[in-house]
Amino acid sequence: MILGIDIGTSSVRAALYDRKGTVIPKTLVKNERQLKLTVDGGSEIDAKKALSQLVGTVDDLLQSSESIPGKITHVAVASFWHSLVGLDRDAKPTTKVLSWADNRSRDFVPVLRKKLDESEVHNKTGARFHSSFWPAKLLWLRKAQPEAFTQTAQWLSLSDFLSLKLFGDSSTSISMASATGIFDIRKCEWDKSLLRSLKLQRSHLPRIAEPDQTFQLKPKFAKRWPRLAGTEWFPAIGDGAANNIGSGCVTKERAALMVGTSGALRVAYRGGPPTKIPDGLWCYRIDRGRVIVGGALSDGGGLYSWLKENLRLPANAEKLIAGRPPASHGLA
Repeated sequence: MILGIDIGTSSVRAALYDRKGTVIPKTLVKNERQLKLTVDGGSEIDAKKALSQLVGTVDDLLQSSESIPGKITHVAVASFWHSLVGLDRDAKPTTKVLSWADNRSRDFVPVLRKKLDESEVHNKTGARFHSSFWPAKLLWLRKAQPEAFTQTAQWLSLSDFLSLKLFGDSSTSISMASATGIFDIRKCEWDKSLLRSLKLQRSHLPRIAEPDQTFQLKPKFAKRWPRLAGTEWFPAIGDGAANNIGSGCVTKERAALMVGTSGALRVAYRGGPPTKIPDGLWCYRIDRGRVIVGGALSDGGGLYSWLKENLRLPANAEKLIAGRPPASHGLA
């Protein structure tokens, strides 16, 4: 069996899967949470609290599946993209975990555009200058939280922080690194020119995990979860990448439309990034051999709720739509 974990912005979910990728009945666990929102545009979560929520979800999954026989051989993790947290030399958080929705760094977007060639950076990193990505966030933190910034020895994504605590290794996947806005998606390495511009050293960022790298639990957690002792954990990948893979949209002929807390339309395929990434789109990596291109909206679930409430759609609307041929509505 394989344990799948989804570290989302509004919940942490886990379930057991068989080797065909089918969810084993009655194993799905979902623990909801809310990020702290501030009046100035903050969207954050305490790193230690996030760790506790993940641990609690695994606790619940293992407890609810005690009667299910079989060995859990691997754990696969998906996490929301674009998060950022600072750690000091003792691996203690110096900042909250800033989510993709945190836009307090918005005033630094024009600063970056004035200082750097956005088109060139976009074509190297797959990301335009935006408050979701690390460059603007780091500039904002340097000014807004100078003491915390000075104390920070390493900058990580939330999934990297969780890996450090669970396994003692903060190595990040290419998938997670590629959505930071400071990773060269063509060379598959941290972008040296951006690091210089941001006055960062390579040591401030996590090591890029090897293609076949897996983790194993620290003794503390292996003792807590005997069923997972010796189990191999894959480095986390971005939730958007996992969404495409899980829905079978992994060729240029298929696009995955996702409506969750945010909304996105993505195309994933084997090969390299486009020679020229379209201006309105982003481009990240799933791994060294596959890329994912798309566009995103910051509000997906809100739109879905609005449509349900105002159009008074029946509870079985999705089932009815799925049973109709494509474009049979006659609207297009």
